Amino acid sequence: MTPGESPAGGAPARPADGPRTRGGAPADTDRKAGPMDHLRPALAEAVAIPVTPFDAAGDIAADTYRALLRRLLDAGVRTVTPNGNTGEYYSLGPDERRRVTELTLAEVGGEATVIVGVGHDLPTAVASARHAREAGAEMVMVHQPVHPYVSQSGWVDYHRAIAEAVPGLGVVPYIRSDRLDGTRLARLGELCPNVVGVKYSVPDAARFAAFAHDAGRERFVWVAGLAELYAPAYWACGATGFTSGLVNVAPKVSLAMLEALRTADYPAAMRVWEQVRAFEELRAADASADNVSVVKEALAALGLARRDVRPPGRLLPEPVRERVAQLVRGWGI
Repeated sequence: MTPGESPAGGAPARPADGPRTRGGAPADTDRKAGPMDHLRPALAEAVAIPVTPFDAAGDIAADTYRALLRRLLDAGVRTVTPNGNTGEYYSLGPDERRRVTELTLAEVGGEATVIVGVGHDLPTAVASARHAREAGAEMVMVHQPVHPYVSQSGWVDYHRAIAEAVPGLGVVPYIRSDRLDGTRLARLGELCPNVVGVKYSVPDAARFAAFAHDAGRERFVWVAGLAELYAPAYWACGATGFTSGLVNVAPKVSLAMLEALRTADYPAAMRVWEQVRAFEELRAADASADNVSVVKEALAALGLARRDVRPPGRLLPEPVRERVAQLVRGWGI
């Protein structure tokens, strides 16, 4: 299947039952209305995590970044998360993270929902969330705390402090730890009505299903945080959106996966899965060591951005570079 084909390979898509929200996402029919309901549909999307391109001097290449965003928007992407892990969040300085936020809001200009990544120590996370609000973002995604000692109650306290600092913004915890219990998220949701969704990135579909059940499946919008390879399995367990780094390279492919899942056409979704599997496995190898490098190499092969990444990332070895270029050529972009 090429990026421009129908996700069903020419066959008519099967419509999902029940009412739907903006963009075709399923509506929550068994849940009481909440104050942040207007934000929920933006999470039931292929949520793009844009790369942060660098110039020859190693600085943020602002014009290139805006051009990459424009490419996503023109392809039909409607939700973006600047300062995500694919954007090399942890290699950016505070001023650079603010600049990425501002560049994103300036280019998007209301064409898509912007969910700004925030994190680090609590004062930094709160300041970043407030800056996102002032810049015009509608939501923030809170990175998984990387402190070596994280208690479950402390996890709740951390997210609660951020959510209460920006009560008018939607808040999306990014969960990467399998130690967190779903009842803790349920408690956070009780305390903070603006916690509207969850980016769940533990690579275990059964655990995700149990976690979502214990947290309250209808209370939150569930976003499969491990991209296209995990999206079909997580969708079957309650996810209605997924994040994507691949979308930087082949937005039509990611959107084909989204449409197939929305229409419950799992054979079509798995055809996309097969199409992107080798690329995504390169990104996931060695505990995702080359996650960003593979995406940037693909963009370099297309002539859209430099391949440069910052340490602790690395440039890919030549054989892997050629493999990435070969995969991209096979997609006919």
